[in-house]
Amino acid sequence: MPNTATAATAQFAGRTINRMGYGAMQLAGPGVYGPPRDRQAALEVLRAAVAAGVNHIDTSDFYGPHVTNQLIREALHPYPDDLVIVTKIGARRGEDKSWIPAFSAAELTEAVHDNLRNLGLDALDVVNLRFMFGHLGPAEGDIEAPLTALAELQRQGLVRHIGVSNATAKQVADARRIAPIVCVQNLYNVAHREDDALVDDLAASGIAFVPFFPLGGFTRLQSDELSEVAAGLHATPMQVALAWLLQRAPNILLIPGTSSPAHLAENLAAAGLVLPEAVLGSLDRIGRVAADA
Repeated sequence: MPNTATAATAQFAGRTINRMGYGAMQLAGPGVYGPPRDRQAALEVLRAAVAAGVNHIDTSDFYGPHVTNQLIREALHPYPDDLVIVTKIGARRGEDKSWIPAFSAAELTEAVHDNLRNLGLDALDVVNLRFMFGHLGPAEGDIEAPLTALAELQRQGLVRHIGVSNATAKQVADARRIAPIVCVQNLYNVAHREDDALVDDLAASGIAFVPFFPLGGFTRLQSDELSEVAAGLHATPMQVALAWLLQRAPNILLIPGTSSPAHLAENLAAAGLVLPEAVLGSLDRIGRVAADA
């Protein structure tokens, strides 16, 4: 693992972006369903993120559904030229707030058009095809049909770039044989290192890796150790977890989400936190404990 901080920016989807981005999922209501409790506050968080230099926003039209995309449009349209909006498809929401897989060509086409309409765009910068809804971890399965359908939408000019989410290494390799892939969005953090080899392989190929749940799935012992490290750096556990990811590999792009302006500022400050060698060693032990568990 690299022991030095990597660059603050990266090339992604044809543009130079700040590696610390923003995830819009938490702007929807409880359970990522319905409107936010405070619509004006949600709009203000989005505007504050962009004003602070964020130019990579992750969203989906099934957040709400439709809610986060409509908020993004209201807050930020017309969009800055350097803003990359990444969305994802592959599911729809049930009236009971369930996540229902939606992988047919017709469903994927409808999802792309929903995202276009609610974001107010003629073409989507990046669309991630998200596999195995209802499961945090990926599972093997054939991806050729949905990826081919998404590639056809790209050929039509509705999608500029394609990514995959919650994918195994084999699915990523299969996807790359079907269409150019610009990013992989998977569960990955200092305690969950199953994708270590994939991160390095993608870095060598210039493909972005976008981890979700930077604090997801920690045991109590791991959380305590992370909190102890953070206290020694006068930082929060989330800041340390985000800083570790930025130092892990130069192709990692971050999309921490929040509905709080104060929490947003705290997350963005993690981009300036450089972790010393001794701290990196302590954090690596968290990953080894998880692997041995």
